[in-house]
Amino acid sequence: MRFTLDELRSRVEAALVAAGAAPAMAASTARALVLAEAQGQGGHGLSRVVQYATHLRNGRVNGYAQPVVLRRRGGALLIDAREGLAFPACELAVAEAVAAARTQGVAFAGVVNSHHCGVVVDHLRPAAAAGMVGLGFSNSPAAMPAAGGRHAIFGTNPVAAVFPRRQRPDAPAGACDPLLIDLSLSEVARGKVMLAAKAGRPIPPGWALDAQGQPTTDAQAALAGSMLPLGAVSSPKGAMLALMVELLVTAVIGANFGFEAGSFFVDEGNRPHLGQVFVIIDPGALAGNDAYLDRLEVLVAEMLEDEGVRLPGARREALRRQAEAEGIEVAEAVVAGWV
Repeated sequence: MRFTLDELRSRVEAALVAAGAAPAMAASTARALVLAEAQGQGGHGLSRVVQYATHLRNGRVNGYAQPVVLRRRGGALLIDAREGLAFPACELAVAEAVAAARTQGVAFAGVVNSHHCGVVVDHLRPAAAAGMVGLGFSNSPAAMPAAGGRHAIFGTNPVAAVFPRRQRPDAPAGACDPLLIDLSLSEVARGKVMLAAKAGRPIPPGWALDAQGQPTTDAQAALAGSMLPLGAVSSPKGAMLALMVELLVTAVIGANFGFEAGSFFVDEGNRPHLGQVFVIIDPGALAGNDAYLDRLEVLVAEMLEDEGVRLPGARREALRRQAEAEGIEVAEAVVAGWV
């Protein structure tokens, strides 16, 4: 069946409220999941509805949590998600950081006692709308070993960035979209393995290890095992980056390590108490807004000199616009499973 984005948001919101989420938390989460699906990011989209609803029902999430600012010093902020779904807390963190960056020039907002936060770069869209650069980081339940190791310690630990571009009223749709960069530090996002497991499909070699630390193409075995860090076949660089993110979003702000958090892919378990970090930078405090925008366009023009170069975020923005105009095709059984 084909649904408009409004219809999907309404249905997701209703499913989460029925599972025990407060209306504000359900609405925030529904917006994020439908936006992810509209961009072709199914692993962080509608496939998560049943997972979140189950965690709500089983007490792994506090459905009536209201995030609060715990601490504030200069441009540093600490937000407590209070064991709720991550999206309201991340919205609060970015909004507060954007406001702080307007006066401080830069702001660092940490979120503790959190949960799965979806597509990290989507949290940074308000920064781009405010003409600011945004960086985002999160950890997740243990899924990757340390360099040279076999057992999972780090999450897939996504990193994201948004760089706004100069707006031109006469430009065609998409020509002035911000650069949207989002990647996990595993070879692929774990959500892709989850989707393969649900569909009974194998995964390519080089994505994951099984529970015995052996390479596998079995998606179910991969979910029970560990993901391989980015570039792990030839280099420890991905594992080192995962370590950097893990410390940034745990030791610095006080969140749980990935190995202390229960897996998202099981119904029972602890409240994960994960961390997210958002860094918001006002270019006006540094190079100046005009200089920043000029330099960014010089780089974009140079990149586009080569045929076949696609700016980061261009595909997901094109898919989002198409979904807004045409809706999204979703199997009726999927929607029925939310009730």
